[in-house]
Amino acid sequence: MIKNYLEQLRIQRWDDHRYYHHSRINQSLHFVSALSFLFAYVWLFIDPVVSALVGWLVSMTSRQAGHFFFEPHTYDHINQATHEYKEEIKVGYNLQRKVVLMAIWALSPLVLVADPTLFGLFTPWQSATDFMRQVAKIWLVVGGGGLLFRTVHLFFIRDVETGLVWMTKILTDPFHDLMLYRKAPLALMRGELMDPGLHLNPEHTLGLIGEPTLEEQHA
Repeated sequence: MIKNYLEQLRIQRWDDHRYYHHSRINQSLHFVSALSFLFAYVWLFIDPVVSALVGWLVSMTSRQAGHFFFEPHTYDHINQATHEYKEEIKVGYNLQRKVVLMAIWALSPLVLVADPTLFGLFTPWQSATDFMRQVAKIWLVVGGGGLLFRTVHLFFIRDVETGLVWMTKILTDPFHDLMLYRKAPLALMRGELMDPGLHLNPEHTLGLIGEPTLEEQHA
């Protein structure tokens, strides 16, 4: 059972890498995101408010900017799949779902403007610092809620194992991305805009060279 769980985790990680991380800029931003997420993980036990601010303002923005602005949204010749098809079968948050999540994050501070007590949960903020700390607490809930919502959603549209594996992947992505994309900034500085070895480099393939394409898997 544990062996199968780890195998599913490896497959989800591999699919995420080869389908959605072709751009060296995106990979480099994921490296930055991983570093800041690890900082946020440590700070979660020191000051959760600081952790939330770093996690959302640095980690999530850099991570999602790579996907939205630098990752190709055209036909994927390496995996022989259209962008629309990859978005349709994506296990986690595809771009459309990410837009909703990021919109909730960006608009959530307005709740404190409308009701500084947040329905009686907070003492009304008196300064900009008070306001940001309360916003950060809301962002902690948004982050945790987004993770739990998609996990439980996957329980119903896929199965419990897929949901739990995806949650594990998301929580451990900073550690994995740090190692996987540590060389991306140097490659980018050499002028390499796209990863030329997604289907060739053993370090990237994680031993799964030769897997069927998306269309073959879901035919």
